[in-house]
Order: sequence, then C-alpha cells, then structure tokens
Amino acid sequence: MIRKLLSLTFLIALPVASAFAQQKPDFSGTWKLNVAKSDFGALPGPESRTDVITHKDPALSNSVTVTNAQGKQEYTLNYTTDGKEVLNKIGERELRSTLKWSGTDLAVTVKTAYNGMDVSAAGTWALAADGKTLTISVHYASAMGETDQKLIFEKQESAPAVVPTKTP
Repeated sequence: MIRKLLSLTFLIALPVASAFAQQKPDFSGTWKLNVAKSDFGALPGPESRTDVITHKDPALSNSVTVTNAQGKQEYTLNYTTDGKEVLNKIGERELRSTLKWSGTDLAVTVKTAYNGMDVSAAGTWALAADGKTLTISVHYASAMGETDQKLIFEKQESAPAVVPTKTP
C-alpha cells in the first residue's frame, strides 16, 4: 500500500517538477552590455549599449541605445515569441525576424540586407538561473563571410523610489 502511494505521489509530482523546470523566463528589465566580457567576433564592438526589454509573452519589445563608431543610435524592435515573422526597421534597413521558445531560451532568426548583400543571423537569448545575466549568442552569415558573437548583458537594479519627507 505504501509503495503504491509513493509511486502515485511520484507520478503526480513529476509533471509538476517538469513544468516548473521548463517555465519560460521573463526577459523584462534594463540590461547593460558588458563590453569587456563580450566577444564580437570579426565585427567591431560598440563603446556601450543598453537594452530596455519589456516582455509580456508573447509580446517582446527591445528599446536599444548604442554608442559606436557611427555615434549614438536609438531604436526599438518589437517581436512576438510565437515564431511569427515580424518586420522592424533600423533607419532604412529592414529586418525580418522570428523568435520562438526552445526550452527556456529564445531562438532568434533575422534576415536583412547590408550594402546590397543578404545577411542572415541565427542565435539564442539565454537568461542565467539567477536572472541577472542575459547572454545573446549570434551566428552571422553573408557573402562577406561568417562570424559569431556572444554578448553578455548585466541586469541593472531599479532605483528605489524616493519618498519625500515632511519637515515640521
């Protein structure tokens, strides 16, 4: 009897544990690129980059502020995490992207053109178990060649609300 009860408890707990282990993370937050820890491959890296991500599955919005050799750029990219293709623009350049869940990571594909050549990118967004590090790994391919990047972002703590004090 006890053996049957333990077996039944195990069978009930197993799907619950699996569901908990596969829970999809929330990428929301302000993320600062750690330039020193990142690997930009054959491409030049930025001086700085901050991403503000708002994630309410399946909607994901990423507002990017980057400073590089071309100066400061700001743009917002809007996605869905259900695998549907979305169109975003950075300046005149169009990006066709899909995001879909692969376990607890987001699998990302992007197609665009640069200097008249097709460029494709495939990668993943992975959030560390503690929720404080976002790693974006990307493989780029074009007629110019291929390269890989690993971008390491650190979550920025929200500033505590300042409560005014009354003086008598």
